[in-house]
Amino acid sequence: MASVTQHHIQKFHKDGFLVLEQFFSAEECDSMRSQIQRIVAGMEVPPHCRTAFSTREEEQLRAQGSSDYFLTSGDKIRFFFEKGVLDEKGNFLIPKEKSVSKIGHALHAYDPVFKQITHSPKVQELGRKLGLEKPVVVQSMYIFKQPGIGGEVTPHQDATFLHTEPLGRILGFWIALEDATQENGCLWFIPGSHTNGIARRMVRAASGASTCVEFVGSEPAYDDKQFIPLPINKGGLILIHGEVVHKSELNSSGSSRHAFTFHVMEAKGTTWSKENWLQPTPELPFPSLYT
Repeated sequence: MASVTQHHIQKFHKDGFLVLEQFFSAEECDSMRSQIQRIVAGMEVPPHCRTAFSTREEEQLRAQGSSDYFLTSGDKIRFFFEKGVLDEKGNFLIPKEKSVSKIGHALHAYDPVFKQITHSPKVQELGRKLGLEKPVVVQSMYIFKQPGIGGEVTPHQDATFLHTEPLGRILGFWIALEDATQENGCLWFIPGSHTNGIARRMVRAASGASTCVEFVGSEPAYDDKQFIPLPINKGGLILIHGEVVHKSELNSSGSSRHAFTFHVMEAKGTTWSKENWLQPTPELPFPSLYT
């Protein structure tokens, strides 16, 4: 792993993201991939929980919002599916390992392989270089971006979903477990877009509402020409500022684009919003990044 310099840190603050190639070894990536294969092989999904995952706002409200399964996944390891992989009875139309969109949101806490990666010495050292004093891990996800059907992720800011007071306390770590290319759905960013606050928030709806979450504010129409692609090789890490605008396109290629991602919050002097969908629980308070 190449060492992270002050120049890297300055670049991160300027752009709102930072690409660090070869941060993790091929062996580390392969250990995460084989672990997720074991988890998927053992996956038993109750039919009522087979919610197709979507990032489009109304589908998001319908599918996730009405879904307790999503709202209570913060301290569990749960499964979310691509669109069109289940029939109306909730049976798989394709092999189940090709149907999963993501697995979240507590791999970092309950799975030994992902826990070790999340708290690895090089991640902790990077946190210290970034000046994080009391970083805690709030959530993690394994993202599959399946060949041909891996859905697009529309332009968004992570702080829309993980809101803090003040802003600027959320940081995403995005690890490429396979080469991420423009063909298979790499991330795209608007450099410098992390300096204008957030456009919308996803909040827990009042009890008795028809959905469990709702959006406050709306995502502006971003200019496609402002986005730059960030292809990255297997083992590379992208650091993502909580307010930087980013997206990924549909994976129309024949190869998947697996990634493991987790979010960290600087807890010092920070309030986690009680309205966030994700809440720490007595079973799983947000664990410290530093061990």
